[in-house]
Amino acid sequence: MDLTAVVTGAARGIGRSVVTRLRAEGYRVVAVDVSPAVADLAEDGRVVPLPADVTAAATPDAAVARAIAAFGRLDLLVNNAGRFLRRPILDTTDDEFDALFAVNVRPAFRFARAALPHLTDAGGCIVNVASISGLIGVPNQSVYAMTKGAVVQLTRQLAIECAGRGVRVNAVAPGAVDTEFMAEARAADPDPAASLAVTLSNHPIGRMSTPDEVARAIVFLASPESAGITGTILSVDGGYVAR
Repeated sequence: MDLTAVVTGAARGIGRSVVTRLRAEGYRVVAVDVSPAVADLAEDGRVVPLPADVTAAATPDAAVARAIAAFGRLDLLVNNAGRFLRRPILDTTDDEFDALFAVNVRPAFRFARAALPHLTDAGGCIVNVASISGLIGVPNQSVYAMTKGAVVQLTRQLAIECAGRGVRVNAVAPGAVDTEFMAEARAADPDPAASLAVTLSNHPIGRMSTPDEVARAIVFLASPESAGITGTILSVDGGYVAR
């Protein structure tokens, strides 16, 4: 039986790799992203792009409805959409605080709420994309870390709340990942080369993870091989939090 997933933040980086990996595993996918580039993922009717803003109240229900209309079921939700902010707390405005929570936290809640009735029918899964910043302290990431800490706790709470429904809920917590998202953040640093050197030194394996490495962890958490796993935060961080 073909399985169906909804993936947010699907146009590039980790989200795009998740769509590619799920497609290779035989999933049908509704790929959600505010970027028109999400249309590039359309393939043989098995990947249906949905250009939409995840912060809009109507988007979660629209994405779930698209999955049911196109494929008749929903088995997996991957809450991947997010933004990064590296800023000392003294320089962070209320508007920046609100904007980051609006992208990184509220959509994960809304998409889970929209998806759960259908995931319960399928005995499905939710995999959230958190961050090591939600597990440990990282300089100049106070608000970003708060949002990812909220995603970590949402994961644990939903795992407990949904266990009786037959739905598993887990998260991945990436360290630095070699994506455009990370490159754009680094380009804003006063000394990008020095920033990269610090990043690499903080990862014992000496490099950033690839988007596909994170995607493979997500697919594992959605697979029967992880049937006994729920409420877990799986770090994909090259050993960062083990130091």
